[in-house]
Amino acid sequence: MATDAREADGNAVQRATVRMLEEPDLVYRILTAVVTGFFLLMALFPLYWLLVLALTPNDAISNVGVLPNGFNVAAFVQVFEKVPFHLYMLNSVVLASMTTVLVLVIGSLAGYIFGRLEFPGRRVLLLGILLISYFPPAAFLIPLFRLFTGNVSLFGLSSPELFNTPGAIVLPLSALLMPLVIYILATFYSQIPDGLEDAARIEGDTRIGALRRVIVPLSAPGVATAGVLTFIVVYNEFFFSFLMTNGQVQNWAPIVHGMLQYQGVRDVFFNLMAAASLIGVVPMALVVLFAQEKIVSGLTAGALKE
Repeated sequence: MATDAREADGNAVQRATVRMLEEPDLVYRILTAVVTGFFLLMALFPLYWLLVLALTPNDAISNVGVLPNGFNVAAFVQVFEKVPFHLYMLNSVVLASMTTVLVLVIGSLAGYIFGRLEFPGRRVLLLGILLISYFPPAAFLIPLFRLFTGNVSLFGLSSPELFNTPGAIVLPLSALLMPLVIYILATFYSQIPDGLEDAARIEGDTRIGALRRVIVPLSAPGVATAGVLTFIVVYNEFFFSFLMTNGQVQNWAPIVHGMLQYQGVRDVFFNLMAAASLIGVVPMALVVLFAQEKIVSGLTAGALKE
């Protein structure tokens, strides 16, 4: 009986091997499904675990398993009743939007210079700017904190007090993200044919006009990518967002401070923190979906024009 079973298993393996050799497309589809399923599991399981914690009442959260230990949908309402979490989210969206606009405007001008103009030392200077993005943010904290609290004087003039203002978050993050955005946009802008810009210049446009009407629209995938990366990084940023405000929502405290409001001296509302985390993902998901459509349309338009 054991010999017959081994022979049957060997025949099954042999038949499967022969079929895979005869139908390689089937193997590719199976491998694609396995790899895709693995990455989907790795990407979506944290969101599922947050949902499990959010639906579980806080007093039963210590015994939670793979499935929710209860069904407390009211947690998604209590998030806004206990803390004005929507205002913290609004602060983060505004701060991320301001940083994205500032970085894209300045980065587009710098990207145009590095991507379309030739001058000595261009590559070395671009590489030096890119290296700035690898500096740890902690290295700038103490000087920036002194600067933004008015403790730095130059020629008898004190620095403006930007603590608890959008500038204390927008300016440092813009400086840290600017090099990467410049590099991305310079790469895309350099791929635009010179003839298109020359045609715009012949029609009377300045370099700025050609950049706005020709270069940027044709580089929509790069601009969208740089904008989305900037928005996501600023929206999720913890370091400057936590240290450059006092945590009050009226002082532009971002979403990270809203999350910490569910930690009390005696109680920690883990279910509300999980629910707030899921709600906080919504703006980023909308931005990514919107940008994905723009990137696809930009690539399609470029392919059709070619």
